[in-house]
Amino acid sequence: MPADRLHLVRHGEVHNPRRVLYGRLPGFGLSAEGRRMARQAADYVHGLERPIGALVVSPLQRTRESAEPFEETFGIDPYIDERVIEPTNVFEGRQMRRALANPLNWRHLTRPAVPTWGEPYHRVVERMLEAMDDAWNRTDRGDVVVVSHQLPIWVTHLAVAGLPMKHDPRNRRCALSSVTTFERRGDPATGQRWVEIAYAEPATTAGAIDVGAV
Repeated sequence: MPADRLHLVRHGEVHNPRRVLYGRLPGFGLSAEGRRMARQAADYVHGLERPIGALVVSPLQRTRESAEPFEETFGIDPYIDERVIEPTNVFEGRQMRRALANPLNWRHLTRPAVPTWGEPYHRVVERMLEAMDDAWNRTDRGDVVVVSHQLPIWVTHLAVAGLPMKHDPRNRRCALSSVTTFERRGDPATGQRWVEIAYAEPATTAGAIDVGAV
């Protein structure tokens, strides 16, 4: 039997005093508030009273730290999967307001639907769905928790809902330590598809700094 449900969990607040786009850069771990948020996300999933059969985590520091409360709560070891990592982005390490004010950077903004400043959305979706499928199929029982990042979670939501990939990054429904839940439905013999069944924001995020997401 495969898994029952799959939860895409975003990491908590990152210590980012310069407010740069951190992307895949090393050294960006959780703030004290971010650790509290991650704990709240784990408590929320625990409160669902559903067994957790697998914990899949992006290799970046902030996601590995956000997975620690899940490890402690459910007594489960994480599986590191490169496919659920943050996308690449040419603006890593820069403050976006300053970067966008420089005309030399405008060439990266010619096709925002792709986007031309980083990894194409469709490739992010492809690798996320592959990782989700693999985690689902190798989990004998219980739910799967995948700790990932804002953009991968959001474009996965768009793809599953059949919506266009083009979007305004400022309008993503993917708060810090949010939980987006999916199931696979349909006949296994004729084909199944992912269906989003819930979205929750269990963490208190008032006053949080959330400017570093790709």
